[in-house]
Amino acid sequence: MFGYVFQGAGATVSGGEVAGILVAVFWAILVSFLAVALARLAQTLRATTKLVADVTDQAVPLLADASSAVRSAQTQIDRVDAIASDVQEVTSNASALSTTVASTFGGPLVKVAAFGYGVRRALGGRKEDVPAGPAKQPRRTVIVGRTIPAARRTKRKKD
Repeated sequence: MFGYVFQGAGATVSGGEVAGILVAVFWAILVSFLAVALARLAQTLRATTKLVADVTDQAVPLLADASSAVRSAQTQIDRVDAIASDVQEVTSNASALSTTVASTFGGPLVKVAAFGYGVRRALGGRKEDVPAGPAKQPRRTVIVGRTIPAARRTKRKKD
């Protein structure tokens, strides 16, 4: 094939045999690299399997706790919803009661108050005509939160 013949130690080696040896050496090196890569891949898979098992061992209790927390929150939300609906019902009942009281007693109370005011005015006018009452005190004037005595309110005449 190659036409070269190597001679050494009394044996002849052809070019095809040298090529076969080189191919065998390269295959041996390639197989060695693949064996190392497969060994490392096996270690990585073992570590990944251990990590997944550890995560599973820790995640299951966490998921159980989260599930119970969600159930508890749902129970509390249901209670708050019931309270809110009760408050809404009480509010509507109070509004209806207020409207009923205002319509039932509002008109008559206004009439009674007006009648009482009229009676007081009528009796108050008669008392002024009678001089036997106690002496009136001077009237006070209120200006923005302050009271000015009656003596200062009257205008003084200049001499």
